[in-house]
Amino acid sequence: MLNRVILIGRLTKDPELRYTPSGVAVTQFTLAVDRPFTNQSGNREADFIPIVTWRQLAETCANYLRKGRLTAVEGRMQVRHYDNNEGRRVYITEVVADNVRFLESAGSAGNAGNSGNRDESYDGGGQYRDRGPSQDSGRNQQQQDPFSDDGSPIDISDDDLPF
Repeated sequence: MLNRVILIGRLTKDPELRYTPSGVAVTQFTLAVDRPFTNQSGNREADFIPIVTWRQLAETCANYLRKGRLTAVEGRMQVRHYDNNEGRRVYITEVVADNVRFLESAGSAGNAGNSGNRDESYDGGGQYRDRGPSQDSGRNQQQQDPFSDDGSPIDISDDDLPF
């Protein structure tokens, strides 16, 4: 049997961090995932999928995810139920995430004016790193394109070829 879900979408609001009575962190947020087709009027529809994270991942998501940010979630589908005040059984379907990836930098979600020159990563071990300006932005200014010559042939010896 297999119960595995992979989703990519945008957060509809900031994650909500809470703690259980025993002190375990839990975060809930909703991911808006576009459908791969358009409706009759030509508009794209989206599914709004509830996501739950626990422990260190929950605290990391609460600290670094924000509304509108593009995010990948990997986890398992879970269906739970409870009886409401009227005595009716209510079913809740959600994804319990065990891996969350931040697909864009913190400042670029919904911010067209951001230069996007920051390089951020979450190493999966509870550490989030903002490594400052991206190495690519400085590298492009320092080096010239090696293929921007006048179109003359490039001299390559047979010893340089890998085959």
